[in-house]
Amino acid sequence: MLVRASPSALKQGRWYEYLIRFALGGAATVFAGWVASRFGPWVGGVFLAMPAIFCASATLIETHEARRKREAGKPGERRGQQAAALDAAGAALGGVGLVVFAIVFAASVERSPVAALAYASAAWLLASIAAWWLRQKLRRPRNLAANSRTAG
Repeated sequence: MLVRASPSALKQGRWYEYLIRFALGGAATVFAGWVASRFGPWVGGVFLAMPAIFCASATLIETHEARRKREAGKPGERRGQQAAALDAAGAALGGVGLVVFAIVFAASVERSPVAALAYASAAWLLASIAAWWLRQKLRRPRNLAANSRTAG
């Protein structure tokens, strides 16, 4: 499976769904700012790194996929749940990349903030790709075993 961008997917959403995402993302950012002012920037940074709009996007993905299946005349609840679960897996893998980014940035920021950003960004990209690759490798044997049980 290749990861691809699909700008045409933006047309599938309704205006209020984007407003919900924007509002929840903004609220999470304001909350992270409050945490940072109260408990310090290190703690606030952890909250800022959380997937701010994940909850909204997961429910919207589930709703969109279920609606598309219903419009095709098929039950879509299971498909919507699977799509939301796949989005959650992607968010978790992105979280691994964010942790690596934070570690590399914190270790190198005092020498050069610009270089630290470059190093941390490269580390994030490599860690995210490695996590995705590892997930794919670990899933294959399990899927093959499950498919052979149902076939036989």
